[in-house]
Amino acid sequence: MSTVKVGLVQMSCTNKKEANLQRAMEKTKEAAAKGAQIVCLQELFTSLYFCDVEDYENFKLAEAIPGPSTDVLSKLAKELNIVIIASLFEKRTQGIYHNTTAVLDADGTYLGKYRKMHIPDDPAYYEKFYFTPGDLGYKVFQTKYAKLGVLICWDQWYPEAARITALMGAEILFYPTAIGWATSQDEATNTEQFNAWQTIQRSHAVANGVYVVSVNRVGLEQNERMKFWGGSFVSNPFGTILYEGSHDNEEMSVVELDLSKTDSYRTHWPFLRDRRIDSYQPITQRFIDEEK
Repeated sequence: MSTVKVGLVQMSCTNKKEANLQRAMEKTKEAAAKGAQIVCLQELFTSLYFCDVEDYENFKLAEAIPGPSTDVLSKLAKELNIVIIASLFEKRTQGIYHNTTAVLDADGTYLGKYRKMHIPDDPAYYEKFYFTPGDLGYKVFQTKYAKLGVLICWDQWYPEAARITALMGAEILFYPTAIGWATSQDEATNTEQFNAWQTIQRSHAVANGVYVVSVNRVGLEQNERMKFWGGSFVSNPFGTILYEGSHDNEEMSVVELDLSKTDSYRTHWPFLRDRRIDSYQPITQRFIDEEK
């Protein structure tokens, strides 16, 4: 298809897992009613962002993938004839957990999953306590409407992840996200952080000639110490913002993407053609030290 309509569901969450799932499904239905063919939900949408603390009780939030949530969402995808991108806390086996996104095709087929590769460990983002780094590599999914690449939150800061996924044929890069500001921060710091977050993702769109869709949560969490900044957005293949959500409100938006424009952008700005792949071996090193 040359055009596809994508739905972004930006919502707040509670400590009620089933209620969050039901609200996400209702928002998905609203998106489909407005013409969305692919709907992306935010990172870990069935719960509060629990990684603010290292608490063993939070492992009880995890589930198998495929499993209960994907079973319900697969039925919804088939009913609405849409693709659903669902970020979930995966229990792989006893003691091994992942931050994982499942992709469900428009006929309800479970196409597979992507496990988050880059795992942060920052104040209030103690993800290394919970998540084993992804071991499935970078993934693309051929859906009814487009070939999708899925990356997750902290992955969005790494151009290597976007590049590899684009080179695998992704027409759209989706980033389910959970990122916010400490409420103790000043506004200048908040603005600088949000601008950096959006800019790095827009740069992935430009460098790879693909659309980027980033979906974040909103709301106060962590005893009101963290405000998730929303700001979900869509960038075209040259970094132009086609849609940007607010920092404060739950929002559902549907944006039409013209996938045929990728060829034009890549032809006129042939970054992929001019890559010097013979010279990139040093990128596999952690740091390039001076010779001793």
